[in-house]
Amino acid sequence: MAANMSWGAFGRATELRQRILFTLGLLIVYRLGTYIPVPGIDGGALRTFMEDAAAGLGGILSMFTGGALSRMGIFALGIMPYISASIIVQLMGSMYEPWKQLKKEGEQGRKKLNQYTRYGTVLLATFQAYGLAVSLEAGDLASDPGLFFRASTVITLVGGTMFLMWLGEQITARGIGNGISLIIFVGIIAEIPAALAQFLSQGRAGAISPAVIIGVLLMVIVTLTFVVFMERALRKIHIQYPRRQVGMKVYDGGSSHLPIKVNPAGVIPAIFASALLLLPTTISTFSGGDTGPVMSTMLAYFGPGQPLYLLFFAAMIVFFTFFYTKEVSFKVDDVAENLKNQNGFVPGIRPGKRTAEYLDYVVTRLLVLGSGYLALVALLPEILRSQMAIPFYFGGTSILIIVSVGMDTIQQVQSHLLAHQYEGLIEKSQLRGRRSGQSAKKRKGPARR
Repeated sequence: MAANMSWGAFGRATELRQRILFTLGLLIVYRLGTYIPVPGIDGGALRTFMEDAAAGLGGILSMFTGGALSRMGIFALGIMPYISASIIVQLMGSMYEPWKQLKKEGEQGRKKLNQYTRYGTVLLATFQAYGLAVSLEAGDLASDPGLFFRASTVITLVGGTMFLMWLGEQITARGIGNGISLIIFVGIIAEIPAALAQFLSQGRAGAISPAVIIGVLLMVIVTLTFVVFMERALRKIHIQYPRRQVGMKVYDGGSSHLPIKVNPAGVIPAIFASALLLLPTTISTFSGGDTGPVMSTMLAYFGPGQPLYLLFFAAMIVFFTFFYTKEVSFKVDDVAENLKNQNGFVPGIRPGKRTAEYLDYVVTRLLVLGSGYLALVALLPEILRSQMAIPFYFGGTSILIIVSVGMDTIQQVQSHLLAHQYEGLIEKSQLRGRRSGQSAKKRKGPARR
């Protein structure tokens, strides 16, 4: 990727530079917001609690919120309520008939579904914020518990989540990359130095053997290499275009390829699965010993590293990989219809319904491999972390997010650079055309009489 980028072209691409600076500015605002505390929190008690929970569920929550939860900042809920609302809206969009019709209405239907997603985000964030406020009081983490503390906590956390959602939309529209993914990406990257320093300090103190440290570092490098390889893996389907005649001109038939990624859904299934796992347990983490028997049983069986937790996590990743690919990222019926409209066809396959069936067959086989790869990368670090007793959260989901978001952002930067280079070539060709036209007029001889 970096081979096609040059600093000279980057310096001349003014719009791209403005987009990158705009994105960095909003991400800095997000990071500053994670250090603004919610009013009424006992800082010392919270710090002690999060140190005890850093290797378990508290570490997972802290990772997805960029450390805001461990500091109980105004962005403590992070962007997870928005992701949970998106899951619900997309599931309903494939099952509820009126919302199915909205998906077929194009831009207007998409705006309506986005509006429903925002309403769902407010509702989920309100419930989570209130439950979190009650749990903070139950865990003796509030300096002045009461109705005023609950109201201020709910207003602050819901407002922080809605502001984060707005930041993500602004980055997507006026910046570089997907705003929601970049917010999660920056939160993970920001927590890596502190987690690495804590891990190495444990090794220096003798709590972890040097062999385990070297093994974990090697596993991270191997996992990163494997994820990059799988994210760039493609299945190319040959597409043939027949010879056609337009007016008096005859155009020869051509051929091209339809690239299908082994993992068309990207990191979305892992994020969705993590959101579902964190949704019922976000609040119970802060309750300490005051949890009820049902919640205590749930935490015992669905805690990080437990067999039911790993099984449910893998099942959700596989489900969302198939669902998101076939409903959002690669709709075989739409692709087959577009090929038919462009007079393209797969050799040996009739256009239309047969092409859709063939594409569905190919995509299904790819998704078996892609979903297995996602589940393996997400679960392997979880198993090794529980076996090696690593003192901080380390998960495959964070590696998937880092690689996928990084590659997607670099590709968008490349596309902007290529567009800028094409614009420069067009402007040069127009200038040359004008100059040649002017010189031809100057060389033009006297008219014959």
